[in-house]
Amino acid sequence: MSPGFQGRPRSAEPALPPGQYLTQDFPVLSAGPTPRVPLETWEFVISTESGAEFRWSWDELMALPQETATVDIHCVTRWSKRDTGWQGVSLDTLLEGVDTGARYAQAHSYGGYTTNLPLDDLRGGRAWIAHRYDGGPLPAEHGGPARLLVPHLYFWKSAKWVRGIRLSVQDQPGFWETAGYHDYGDPWREQRYQGD
Repeated sequence: MSPGFQGRPRSAEPALPPGQYLTQDFPVLSAGPTPRVPLETWEFVISTESGAEFRWSWDELMALPQETATVDIHCVTRWSKRDTGWQGVSLDTLLEGVDTGARYAQAHSYGGYTTNLPLDDLRGGRAWIAHRYDGGPLPAEHGGPARLLVPHLYFWKSAKWVRGIRLSVQDQPGFWETAGYHDYGDPWREQRYQGD
């Protein structure tokens, strides 16, 4: 080793996924108008492959055990935001007692948006129906009153304005996936588009 060789200093910050840059903002990106869903009529429905349905009103969702999560989020448009604070109900809680042989899920939103995920990615403490952000109610422009939160995948998988999840034995691509986005969307493998 050459005298005085020190190498490149290492950052104390953990690495970002490839191709991402850090932002302090929370950019608002939507494919259409922002739905405004009154809490009195809001509901969340899990439908199984056999047609069984499990429903929660807003009050019933609020009565379930609540969890907080502090997570980094990564948008396919290349921004990442660290240490975002959320509160909501774990999908583990909602899926408890749901008898299914499904391997896939498709989230459905008020306004018509859909996105697909492997069911395993909604389990194991990795996904929530989030209704609070940064200490306050989740703003409508960020998916309020409630959105799916799946922070280990690109953020388009965390469907805004979520109203339900349909379970199935076969994968069914959602809105962005049928337009060429990756079916899975792992930011650490840079799975932005089909073929990545």
